[in-house]
Amino acid sequence: MSATIELAQQGSVARVTLRNRLKFNAMSRAMWRELRAVFEGLQRSTDLRCVIVSGAEASFCSGGDISEYAGFRFEEASLRDFHENDVWPGLQAMLDCDVPIVAQIDGNCMGAGVEIASCCDVRLAGMSAKFGAPIARLGFPMAARETALVAREVGLPVARQMLLEAAIFSAAEMKAGGFLSRVVPEADLADAAQASAQRIAALSPQAARLNKQTLRSLLNPLASVAHPDKTYAYADSAEHREGIGAFLEKRKPVF
Repeated sequence: MSATIELAQQGSVARVTLRNRLKFNAMSRAMWRELRAVFEGLQRSTDLRCVIVSGAEASFCSGGDISEYAGFRFEEASLRDFHENDVWPGLQAMLDCDVPIVAQIDGNCMGAGVEIASCCDVRLAGMSAKFGAPIARLGFPMAARETALVAREVGLPVARQMLLEAAIFSAAEMKAGGFLSRVVPEADLADAAQASAQRIAALSPQAARLNKQTLRSLLNPLASVAHPDKTYAYADSAEHREGIGAFLEKRKPVF
């Protein structure tokens, strides 16, 4: 399959690879559902000590697969179903995973990519990696719980710029802001991620899982983000349709 979540395990370290050929690993609806299933399975594993999440072919994740959007984004009910039953359960499965997660971030890390990276415990990136969530160009906001997750991890000032200015940040800037643990040359990235995973795997797996549970309990306010009835009321809005339509037609949107 060209759009899928791949899982491989070597010893006590698993690798989860985001793959969507020719789309810089953009997340399709099916991939979100696969992400949930993969991490629910990893959570049940008794011999696993660390997970590395990476993208295929020198890119982490460019966001959502916009080619699918016209099929569900313009009706409130189907838009809600996408975010609440596809996207968030995938992210929640990562957040609920007691096994430490290392993000290996290469190339594009946009929108959904930032959300997935935000669920990881240790984040390493190549020097040329780029980060952002320029969905305002497409005429829609980030969903409430997804915004809370990203803002918590990247920091409110950066989140505001990502969402309000469609600002793109370099790996060095994200490291300076605390989102990234390390920035390394692209040629060294895979080895650096593997080395981090091996350091984690060499330590007490019980301690790691208990530490993650404790850290998760400190972040409980994320679960209480309100969901007003009108959260997805923009589904049929002119700007929403224009933003996605312009992208698919390869033209500049008119808002």
